[in-house]
Amino acid sequence: MLNTVYKDAILNRDKILSVLKGPKFEQILQKARENWIEYQPKKEEAVTAGIDSSFNNTRFQGIELWATTAVSIKADGEVLVDLHDSGLGSDIDLSKIASRMEIEACEKTVDHVDLVLMDGSLHSQFMTRQSTLDATVVRTMKKRDNVIFIAKTSNTKKQFESLDSLAGDIFYYNHVTKGPGFSKLFIEKKYGQDKIIASTFVRLTDSTPIIKLEFIGQDHSENEIKTTLNQLYKSSVGGYPYALKLAHNNCKISDKELSKMVSLLGLSNEIGSREVLG
Repeated sequence: MLNTVYKDAILNRDKILSVLKGPKFEQILQKARENWIEYQPKKEEAVTAGIDSSFNNTRFQGIELWATTAVSIKADGEVLVDLHDSGLGSDIDLSKIASRMEIEACEKTVDHVDLVLMDGSLHSQFMTRQSTLDATVVRTMKKRDNVIFIAKTSNTKKQFESLDSLAGDIFYYNHVTKGPGFSKLFIEKKYGQDKIIASTFVRLTDSTPIIKLEFIGQDHSENEIKTTLNQLYKSSVGGYPYALKLAHNNCKISDKELSKMVSLLGLSNEIGSREVLG
């Protein structure tokens, strides 16, 4: 069965990909070319810290054991903030807990480094609709204007929607350029005047993946973006900030670690614990 599916996919490859491109594909590519600014970053000294969070859970007999972590770590490996929480419960929104911990880590970091790099998208923070947390995010980001959200992947389809784009914006930028540079700032005001998001797609070195940077507010010049790229370039590996890679590696909660918690808490002796450890 699967062999037939694969064979059909190969035979119909052009037809399948034509759907992705859409009727205005060339127009979109031309617009993307017009938006792209070629720029070769120069190494500029800056102390950067990456912030990321992680959560995991396992269920048994209607109860879940959960754990969340958040870490702020400098590109040289120094851990600035290490937050963690865990418990037993049900219907726990772990993503909200993780978001709150990320912002707390950001608050405790912002005065101690030149750049604070938050993993993910600012949109995801505002979309949780936690008004208290939103206010904290905005206040923290505006305190020294040194907080940037950075996403390795992006599904946004805003920049070319007037041309009926079918793929995400990043898809078209990846098609028109392989060299370093950045796209013109794109401004979004859907969350209100105090939560304006300015974003740019950037590539730090030749033939590396494009990443997305998000700033708070709309007043960011091209020179500011170039300075930011210079600072990121100094401590990036494969076109991605090393501090964020370290943050991800230091906060991840694996299933194996969760199983350790089960044993340490004595849950392995509880009835039904086989479901946890299986």
